[in-house]
Amino acid sequence: MSIDIGDRLRVLRLRHGLSQRDLAKRAGITNSTISLIESNRSNPSVGALKRILDGIPIGLAEFFALEPAAPRQAFYRADELVEIGKGPISYRQVGDRMGGRALQILKERYEPGSDTGQIPLSHDGEEGGVIISGRLEVTVDGERRILGPGDAYCFDSRRGHRFRCVGPNPCEVVSACTPPSF
Repeated sequence: MSIDIGDRLRVLRLRHGLSQRDLAKRAGITNSTISLIESNRSNPSVGALKRILDGIPIGLAEFFALEPAAPRQAFYRADELVEIGKGPISYRQVGDRMGGRALQILKERYEPGSDTGQIPLSHDGEEGGVIISGRLEVTVDGERRILGPGDAYCFDSRRGHRFRCVGPNPCEVVSACTPPSF
């Protein structure tokens, strides 16, 4: 039996509310090192792992004693999507727990005239989506486009962005963002 150190570290880091950058700073290493370990592209020495775990803080024995998470559900019926934003904009999330996940998938519904707000959103990560029905005005760094069924968007989420339903009909979008932002 092999232990997935990268996944275990990511779950533990997220449980403690730490970003990769925060943990790296606490451990005195680069955040790219944390990223490489969590993606299993680098295997840390015991000493390096201990230094990283000291930044959480947790001991090596406790780290290796953690029970691995049960396998996650892979398939979801429409009624199993989790509502995380009720109102004129509905966000229905695939899966109920985002801890340890790198990707968040949403089925969004914008009522006519609904808007994410005058102040542009901005957060770490990337996001993209495909318009299923209706028309959605998407603004990214001041550039505005009206998208219809089959049209899509994809951008670095640190760029200021805003979404607004235009036209008389609701707009439905399937979107994804990484890392999860809700």
